[in-house]
Amino acid sequence: MKKMTDSELKAKLGHYTAPEGLYATAKDRPFLGTVTCNVDTIVAGSWQEIILDYELGASGMADGSWFKATFRFYSDWALFQTGDPRGADYISAEYQAGPLVPGQSPATVQSLKIRFDQKGHERPFQKAVIVDTVDGYLKAGDHIIVRLGDRRHGGPGTRVQTFVEQNFRIRCYVDPLGTSRAATVPGDTVLQIVPGPPAQVVVSASRAVRAGEALPLRIRTEDAWGNTCWEQPERVVVQATLDGAPIYEKQAQLAAGGWALLLVDDLPTQKPGELAITAHLPDHPRVPPKTFYVAVEKAFHAPRMYYCDLHVHSEDTIGTNSTTYNLTYGRDVSGLDILAFSHNDFNITKDKWDRTVELIHGITKDGEFVAFPGTEWCGSSCAGGDHNVVFLHDGIPEFPYLATGEHVRSFEWNEEMGATAQVQPGAWPLEELWAAYAKDPDGHLLIPHVGGRRCILDWHYPTLERLIEIGSSWGHFGWLYQEAMERGYKLGASMAGDEHRGRCGGGVPGTAVFGTKGGISGVLAPALTRVEVAKALRARHTFATTGERTVGLVRCGEHIQGDEFRHKGPARIDYRFLGDAGWDEVMAYDHTGMIWHRDLQAELGYSPRRVRLRWGGARVKDRYRSADWKGLVTVRGGVINAFVARGFEHREETCWRESGTQIGFQSGTYGDADAIEMDISGLENTTITVSCSIDGYVKVGDPLKGNPFMHCPTVSWEVSGRELIEESRLRKDLPGVEMFVALERMSEAVLPRDVSGHFEIAAENGPHGFRPVYLLARQIDDAKVWTSALFIEFA
Repeated sequence: MKKMTDSELKAKLGHYTAPEGLYATAKDRPFLGTVTCNVDTIVAGSWQEIILDYELGASGMADGSWFKATFRFYSDWALFQTGDPRGADYISAEYQAGPLVPGQSPATVQSLKIRFDQKGHERPFQKAVIVDTVDGYLKAGDHIIVRLGDRRHGGPGTRVQTFVEQNFRIRCYVDPLGTSRAATVPGDTVLQIVPGPPAQVVVSASRAVRAGEALPLRIRTEDAWGNTCWEQPERVVVQATLDGAPIYEKQAQLAAGGWALLLVDDLPTQKPGELAITAHLPDHPRVPPKTFYVAVEKAFHAPRMYYCDLHVHSEDTIGTNSTTYNLTYGRDVSGLDILAFSHNDFNITKDKWDRTVELIHGITKDGEFVAFPGTEWCGSSCAGGDHNVVFLHDGIPEFPYLATGEHVRSFEWNEEMGATAQVQPGAWPLEELWAAYAKDPDGHLLIPHVGGRRCILDWHYPTLERLIEIGSSWGHFGWLYQEAMERGYKLGASMAGDEHRGRCGGGVPGTAVFGTKGGISGVLAPALTRVEVAKALRARHTFATTGERTVGLVRCGEHIQGDEFRHKGPARIDYRFLGDAGWDEVMAYDHTGMIWHRDLQAELGYSPRRVRLRWGGARVKDRYRSADWKGLVTVRGGVINAFVARGFEHREETCWRESGTQIGFQSGTYGDADAIEMDISGLENTTITVSCSIDGYVKVGDPLKGNPFMHCPTVSWEVSGRELIEESRLRKDLPGVEMFVALERMSEAVLPRDVSGHFEIAAENGPHGFRPVYLLARQIDDAKVWTSALFIEFA
C-alpha cells in the first residue's frame, strides 16, 4: 500500500496503539533489507576478512527463519569451517540489535547459528553460507553480521578464489517468515577479483613451424596463481638462439592497457633447427626467465602446428566473464588458433545463444583465428552423459530448435524461467541428439567427455562422434580412451579446457574440483581455415595435450594418426614427440593395453643417488574425483641430500623437509600424478617408507574432518634401496581409478625435448576386425600427449 501520513492513518483508523514513528520508518525501509560489504576489490588467491552486514528490512525475520549468502559453484574459494576460530577460513555470524522507537519491544532472538553448504542453493549460486535464527524473531533495522575469514581470534582470514573475475557476485536471500521459501535481497554484492603482481613469464606459440613461415609468439606475465596481469606494462627482453647460436634480440614493453602481453611477430624462421626463445623481465629479477622451444622444419605438413580448445564456457551459462572476454582471451592471451564454445544447453537462453553465434562469426578470420559455436548436451550419465556439439558448418546452427521447430536442448532450466517453471525434456536421451544432426554429419562434430555428468560409452554413434575428450581442467582420463579402443570405437584423441574460470587454452589449475591445467588439442590441418580445420577434426588428425604446447605425431607409411586403412604384413610405426621439460617415457597401446614401452631414464643410465616418489590417480570417475594425499617419505640408512617437487599444480600443493631423512607432502590428483625427486646417499643400504592418508573433496560436512577415501584411507609401503636398484621401478597399485604410489630410479642426464623413433607390430587384428594403435608420451613434470590412434585393418 501507499505510505500514509499520521493524519491519514488517524482518519482511517481513529484511536490505535503502535510504536511511535515505526510505521513511517518501516515504510521507508527496503522490505527485504540491504547488504553491504567492507571490500569491493580483492586480489585473487589473497587472504581476506570479508564482512557482510545484512540490515533487516521491514519484513523482519520470524522465529526459525534464515539468511543465506550464496556464490557460484565453480568458485574455488577455500571451504569455510565453523569448528576452529583460530584456523583458516573460519566463518561467524553475530546479531546486533538496531535502535528502538518509543513503545517498541526488542527482538527476542537468542542466538544465530552459521553453517556452510556447498549445495545450499540452486545452480549457479549453489555455494551457501546459511545463518539460522534460534529461539526468537528479529525486527526491522537489526543487523546480521557475517564474517568470512573471521580474524578476531587470530586466524589468517579466508583464502579467496584463485582466479580473476569481473563482477564476482554474492547473492543473498532471506526467509522472512520461517517457511523455508527464499526471497532475494535486492542488489547483489559485487566484488572485483583482480590479478596480483607479476610472478612468472609465460610464452606461447606453435611448437613446430615450417621454415620461412611466420611464427606469432605471445609473451605475458602472470601472478602467483596464473592469472594474466592487468595494466602492468613491464619491460621485457626477448632473445632467441638457433641450435645454440644467438640470432635475435629485442627489448619491448607489455601492453599498458588491458592484459599485460606482447605479440612478437618478427622471429627469424628461415633456417631449420631448434629455435629457443627466452623472455625475461629486467625490472623483476626474482621473476625467472622463460624459454620456449620451436622446431623449425624444412618440410612440415602445414605452415605451423595449430592448437585448439573445443570446450569453453562463459558467464552466459556457468563460466567466468563474458563470451567476448573468453573469445579474446583465447585468441590474444593464450594464442589459440582454434576455439569452440560449449554453452550448457539447458542453461543458455535463445538471446544469449544468438549473440554468441554473432560474436563467433565476427571474430573468425581464415589464416588468423577460427572459432566455432557449440553447445554441451547435458544429459545425465544414465542417458548417455555429457556430449559437446560443435557446429562446423558456416550456416546458422540449429539450436535451440531445429528448422522443423523441434526442441534440441537436453532440457531447459535457467534463472530467467521463473520459480514456477517445470523441467521438460527436449532431445533426451542421447539417441535424439544424434537424430537431430545425423542429416549433416560433415557439418557437425560430437565429442563425448568426462566432466560433471561423465559420458558412458554404452552409447556411440560413429557418424557424428569422431573425437573423445580424454582430459580437461577436471583431470586426466586416459582410461576413457583405452575403453573406447577396447570397445572398437574409431575415435580420435582430444583434450580441452572445459574452462569455467575464464582462462581457456591450457588454463592454469585452481583448487577444488578443477584441479589440473586445462587441456588443448593439436590439429594437423594443411591451413588455418574453417573448412580445412573442420575436415581435420572429423578426420581425427589430432593429438591431445595436458595444456602444454607439445606435439605428438605418429604415422604408418603414408597414413597419419586418425586414419583407418588396410595394411599387409607387419606394420612399422614411426613417431615423434616435441616437448619442453624432457620426455620421461613413451608408450604404445592397442585394444589390449600397453604393447610397447620406451624408458628414457633407463636409456640415459640410472644415477646411484637419484630416486623419485610418484603418486597419482583419482578416487572415482565422477565429478568429485580428486584424491587428496598427505604423507611422509622416510629414508632409514641414508640421508636425503636434496629434493624437488614435480607436477604440483598450485601453491597449496607442496612438500617440505621434516628432517634429514624425512620429506612431508600434500597434493591433490585428478588422474594426473605428482612427484618428489630426491638425492639419497647410500641408496643400496637404505629402507624407504611411504605413509600417507587419502581424502576426497569435502562436498558435505565439516572440511576440518576431511573425507577419507573409504576404499583406501591410508597407505603404508616399505621397500629396500637394494630392491629398488635391482628393479629400477616399483609400483603399488591402489583401489580407485588408476591410483598408485611408485618409487623409481632416475638418470643424472638431461632428458630430451625431441624424441623420435619407430617400432614394429605384428599383423594381428583385434576382435572388431582392425587393430587400433595409439601412443602416449609423458614428460618428467607429468605433462602428457596422446596421439589419435591409427586404425589398421590387416589383410
